[in-house]
Amino acid sequence: MSATGETFQPRERSVQCASPAGLHRMAYTEWGDPANQNVLVCVHGLTRSGRDFDELAQALSRDYRVVCPDVVGRGRSGRLADPRFYSVPQYAADMVTLIARLNVERVDWFGTSMGGLIGMTLAGMPDTPIARMLVNDVGPRLQAEAIQRIGEYLGRPVQFASEQQAIDYLWQISQSFGPHTPEQWRALSLPLLREQDGQWTLRYDPRIAEPFRAITPEQAEFGETMLWRAIEAFDGPLLVVRGAQSDLLSRETAAEIASRARHASVVEVPGVGHAPTFVDPAQIQIARTFFIGR
Repeated sequence: MSATGETFQPRERSVQCASPAGLHRMAYTEWGDPANQNVLVCVHGLTRSGRDFDELAQALSRDYRVVCPDVVGRGRSGRLADPRFYSVPQYAADMVTLIARLNVERVDWFGTSMGGLIGMTLAGMPDTPIARMLVNDVGPRLQAEAIQRIGEYLGRPVQFASEQQAIDYLWQISQSFGPHTPEQWRALSLPLLREQDGQWTLRYDPRIAEPFRAITPEQAEFGETMLWRAIEAFDGPLLVVRGAQSDLLSRETAAEIASRARHASVVEVPGVGHAPTFVDPAQIQIARTFFIGR
């Protein structure tokens, strides 16, 4: 909604990006006044899509132009020719391309899980475009049991006989997201599904599992070190949101982020694990207070 009370509908757009293996298209959904220079970029988790942020984007679109990309290999975006490049450095490069398309110098950032890792990577770079950042249930140090849990379903070739069966499956692997009404869960699920030859499948490239499973302990340790450096380098306000029952972000790691970052605080969401979906009004208010101040 604009200052004059006009309601803006979401706009579906895309931008062309590059990887070492060629070009690919990254889709994004945009909310709010397209001329607004105050931009909030919202980036989703590992197998999700930018439509996860519909409720949050609507709530903040009076103050922000809210941009919600589908990370390559997910949602309406294209797929990479070489799955080895399904990694945070590639995703961060794509986001730099997106920000250039938006024609702004600075953005605020909301990153859930993988989206938070991408944000931290960008935030720690010299001349980062990120001014203010919320990371949702993720940090430099990730708990091994959660990585194992995610790896059990990531990339599995699943098919379903009906839309509802697919929605039920997504709930089965996502119950840590916390309580949702059937209507809320359906809205979160439909953008992740596609119908093909009478069967319902998941709308992400199963090959994203290949580099996920190929990470060595040495690579994981190096990645954690680099993310801690990024956290320490970022000079903007940082809010860490943690699901109180999260198995990915421990309370100790969240506290360590607050102690090592320059301007950080932590909020816990009760009754939720990994990760809060920010469709609940109380969760949306956490983001509103941090980004807008009211």
